[in-house]
Amino acid sequence: MMEQVTNWLEKDPDPKTREELQHLIDKQAMIELEERFSQRLEFGTAGLRGKVGCGPNRMNRLVIQETATGLGHYLIKQVNDAKTRGVVIGYDGRTDSKQFAHDTASVLTSLGIKVFLTHAVAATPIVAFGVRHFNAAAAVVVTASHNPPEYNGFKVYWENGAQIIPPHDSGIAREIDLAATKPIPLMSLSDAETHNLLIWLREDYYQTYRQAMNTNPLLGNHTEPDGITIAYTAMHGVGAQMAQTLLKDAGFNHFFSVAEQSQPDGTFPTVNFPNPEEAGAMDMVVALAKQHNADIACANDPDADRFAVAVRKPDGDYQMLTGDQVGTLFGDYLLSKTEANKQLVGNTIVSSTLLNKIAQAHGATYYQTLTGFKWLTNVAMQKLSDDQQFLFAYEEALGYTVGNKVWDKDGLSALVAFAQLTAELKSQGKTIWDRLESIYRQHGLYLNAQRSIALDPKSPPMGNKLRANPPTMIAGSTVVISEDLKSGIKTFADGTTETIELPASDVLIYHLSCGARVIVRPSGTEPKLKCYYEVIEKFTDSDTFAQVFDKASELMGMLISEHQHSLL
Repeated sequence: MMEQVTNWLEKDPDPKTREELQHLIDKQAMIELEERFSQRLEFGTAGLRGKVGCGPNRMNRLVIQETATGLGHYLIKQVNDAKTRGVVIGYDGRTDSKQFAHDTASVLTSLGIKVFLTHAVAATPIVAFGVRHFNAAAAVVVTASHNPPEYNGFKVYWENGAQIIPPHDSGIAREIDLAATKPIPLMSLSDAETHNLLIWLREDYYQTYRQAMNTNPLLGNHTEPDGITIAYTAMHGVGAQMAQTLLKDAGFNHFFSVAEQSQPDGTFPTVNFPNPEEAGAMDMVVALAKQHNADIACANDPDADRFAVAVRKPDGDYQMLTGDQVGTLFGDYLLSKTEANKQLVGNTIVSSTLLNKIAQAHGATYYQTLTGFKWLTNVAMQKLSDDQQFLFAYEEALGYTVGNKVWDKDGLSALVAFAQLTAELKSQGKTIWDRLESIYRQHGLYLNAQRSIALDPKSPPMGNKLRANPPTMIAGSTVVISEDLKSGIKTFADGTTETIELPASDVLIYHLSCGARVIVRPSGTEPKLKCYYEVIEKFTDSDTFAQVFDKASELMGMLISEHQHSLL
């Protein structure tokens, strides 16, 4: 291993990580060195993501250069005219992101591939938008999204504008492994400009994205925007300027931004974890909302591809909506604004099934995919036709895409769409809570929850155990349908089976006689299970919302408790 360490030290172009590695060598920190060098940071469908530091199992300049080399060779082999069509590159506000993006550009241009490089930080959806805008071969965004400050990432988009899916991930990974055994080609950015291989994406490009959003017909509902007040935070990310601009373009003038969190800062000084889903992350924007009596308190995550919102309640306090609640509201709202029977809406297997019911009620087509936004957009493109136009998709982890201007989640357009929904409802004397209750009264109250369960490391894989002895009862309810996405078989209580039209994945889904659903995703790398739960509680005419919510919550608590107990 020490020969590998020494070779890495010689090749590493970054004085910071060379110094870090030399320090580990001098200390003879063999356990730490083993962790850094025993494997390579894995390239998958989300690209690369990991902690910044020295060695092949960390994010650093050498890993980025090797990854960019592998990507470049793969594109040249796989995409027609990849060199002239080029690659769009952008980056977020994390400490190393600009350097990593410039290294990527240096590698790709040295291979003769044209590069469109943002001149400053850019929201992920603004970069993803560029693939279709330029008819580029691919795009790269250097971002770790909402991960802690010690992380960074390298996200890849394919020529269709969506994140990569198999087989491209493994194909790129093979080229990266090959690139790591050879000298890395580099061209300075000034030389790349001289050879017309580097085009800087300056302010006019950002304005092109802005214009595309302003002309998106799904964002054209300008019903009394001055009637609501919006509090917003960019969470130390890159979304603030474009978020405020798009809202102002749409007529929302009562807008207040958390000043302490409005500028990009990769150290995230005011939040422990820059993810709107984490406890405390929305505290400052909620405080600002209370100060101005705002209708909604909104957030983008640091690369602005996710959207979160807390809504004022009648008592003046604020409650954050879940991703499923926002997706439910969007699905109902957008379908009501379009010729619904020609629309296509979708979500992931772990998201609420309520979207399916809403689509049926509107006469729209619904589809479902594996977890991950890459699947939502790639599958949508396969399903497009003259009679099926893509409208909307979401995943419960706060990711939404409204229309097809960006084939990935876009927290900026989602912000505008939600503000427009809020304003329209207020013009009718209604609130977001009123609309949500109306949807629930029509279809039932759908409650969703997620839990992770740590298992005994010595126990056999839980997926194998569940497949060997499939449960017939969960929490007192009969399992009426079980779906095994690994085998691709759906089994009914009477023993009949159907084929599941989804790619193979280690996921088990149980539909219960009470209408509830349980999903189990065994981890392939650690003794842990991710479990997703859904319960449905119907309304009677005399039921109050609080009564039904309490019943659903009680059922959810029992389902989680009894299911988890059965697994241990």
